[in-house]
Formats: sequence, C-alpha cells, structure tokens
Amino acid sequence: MARYRNTRITRILPALFIAIIVILAVTVLVSLAQNIFSGSGSSRTETVDVPREALLSTDADRSVRMVVRGPIVADEEFNSYRINIAPDRRSLTTFQGYLDRVLEREQLGNNVAAYEAFVFALDRANFTNSRTLDETRDDTRGVCASGNVYEFFILKGDETIQRLWTTTCRGVDGSLRANIDIVERLFTDQIPESRDIIRSINL
Repeated sequence: MARYRNTRITRILPALFIAIIVILAVTVLVSLAQNIFSGSGSSRTETVDVPREALLSTDADRSVRMVVRGPIVADEEFNSYRINIAPDRRSLTTFQGYLDRVLEREQLGNNVAAYEAFVFALDRANFTNSRTLDETRDDTRGVCASGNVYEFFILKGDETIQRLWTTTCRGVDGSLRANIDIVERLFTDQIPESRDIIRSINL
C-alpha cells in the first residue's frame, strides 16, 4: 500500500511541477505584455502637454496673441485692441466698433531669442493652465458687459492650438487660471509705447 502511494506521488509530482511552471510562465508573460502596452501609452499621455509645447516652440509659424475688448456700449464708443507676438515680429492694433475699424497699428520686428524669453516667461506664469469649460460656458459673447474681456491664443500659423479667456468682472473667471495682471503686463511690455496707445482708447 505504501509502495503504491509512493508510486502514485512520484507520477503526480512531475505533472504538478510542469503545471506550476506553465502557470507561472503565462502569468509573467501577461504581466510583461500589460506593462509594455499600458506603460508606453501612459507615458505618452503624461509627458505630452500639447499647449505647453506649442507655447514654447520658436518655429517661424508660431505666435501668441492677446485680444482685449472693452465694455459693451454703442458701436461708436466700443473699443478693443490686439497684441500679436511672433519670433520675427510684434504688433499692437487698436480698433473702434464691433466691425474692428483700425484706429492705430504699431508694427515692430522681433528675434528668436527675444521671443523665447517672452514665451518662457509666460510659461513660468502658468499661462497654459486652464479650467475646462463646456461649450456654453466657453462662449464669451455678451459676458462681462460692464468690464473688459481678455482672450489669449497660442497659434501655429492660422490654427489655434489653445484659446484662453478671462474678464475683469467679479464671478466671471473664464478658462484662464494664470494671474491676469502678470500675463497682461508681459504682453504689453513687448510693445514699448503700448501704454500710451491703449490709454488713447480708454482701455
């Protein structure tokens, strides 16, 4: 009886070892496959920040824009202005009316080193950090009727990579999370005479 039991155990043990090895091998292979596929996908998600990369790019077709509109009043009294900064040029344009009749335009050259310093300063001011808004809440038409609305664009050619906005009205914050005073100052400081030009349209 003991010999039969020993013979039976001797027959079962190799099969048991083989089964354990197969199970371990399959577990290891599945684990490796999950790490390879999920790891590569998650690293792309975590490391790629499209708006920030677009902001910091100094390619010739890149630019950053600030558009400011004043209170919603009669067409004759409505004013706005736009500052556009690119690696090779800077401009400030003031407008009257809702159809953007040009009042004054200041155009200046630029260089890559100056543009790089500017966009890195914006980045350090957390320029691309944003609140996620649904389509209705992201519509700036008519918002902050008694104050100013600031819109910011990161551009690649004519393509908008990111659009952010905020206002001077309490409780209407928009999608921009950065400090508006710092960001506005960075833009206006790119145009030496900007304060006088903007003051001329009461903004």
